[in-house]
Amino acid sequence: MTTDALIEHKHLESCRNCGAITQGNYCQQCGQATHLHVPSAREFLHEFIAHYVALEGKLWHSLKLLLFKPGLLTREYIEGRRVRYVEPLRLYLSFSIIFFFAIKMSGVEILSADDRDEMPPAVSAPATANLPSTTPGMAMPPKRIRDNQEFEVQAFGVYSKSLSDRVNKVLSLPHDQLKELAKRTFFSYVPYAIFLMMPVFALYLKLLYLGTGRRYGEHFLFALHSNAFAFFMLSLFVVADGWNFVRFLLLVWLTFYLPTALRRVYGGSRKVTALRWMVLMFLHVITMGLAMTGAISMILL
Repeated sequence: MTTDALIEHKHLESCRNCGAITQGNYCQQCGQATHLHVPSAREFLHEFIAHYVALEGKLWHSLKLLLFKPGLLTREYIEGRRVRYVEPLRLYLSFSIIFFFAIKMSGVEILSADDRDEMPPAVSAPATANLPSTTPGMAMPPKRIRDNQEFEVQAFGVYSKSLSDRVNKVLSLPHDQLKELAKRTFFSYVPYAIFLMMPVFALYLKLLYLGTGRRYGEHFLFALHSNAFAFFMLSLFVVADGWNFVRFLLLVWLTFYLPTALRRVYGGSRKVTALRWMVLMFLHVITMGLAMTGAISMILL
């Protein structure tokens, strides 16, 4: 064996992941690094900073396009320029976690005391629901509030008497217990309910853009990016408590972001895009309401 062959043989080794004979720093079969060791804490920190925090990192490239160039991040991904950006699903999950963390840390009340104080006896005390308003010692709420809330409870009864009974049972809990139950339910079920809405959001886009040749996967990609942006804006909105002008600017950009992104990704005239945007928002709000109702109903089962 020649000297050059011996030198080449020394550099050949088996990949620890797939077992292929490889040469160089990475395996040609699976892409794993060939020189492995247990990283130190310093190396972990360096990798994190280089990947997420450094100015040349994927996160900053993704954020720049996501926040300031509506729809361009989606177009980049569709056109095959992907390695420089954070994956869409990871981006969505990261910003959704940040949003719910901001809500939790901000101390925003999921159920306010004022709402509880305005509950009529028909809801908070079912046993006295049929007593007349002249019953001594009973402070009746304003007629408009009483009529609305009695209608809501009766609506539950139309679909299921047992469900109506469970609603009354939950609403009759002491305020502290009801507030804690609402908070626990919100953070336990609502994130999953919103995530499960992403395929539905993409389906609405598919229906609104029938005949354009767009695949469902492209609509799902747009749904992840646009909702990741919404979570990030809402997180900033929560953090900017007391900064009314900043909140106003965030809401304005949040409002005009989606139609701008739709036009950049899908094309079309401004009028047709605006019409599609309004239909999409109408359907999304209805779906959001159903998702929230489904999440809340988990505590009533």
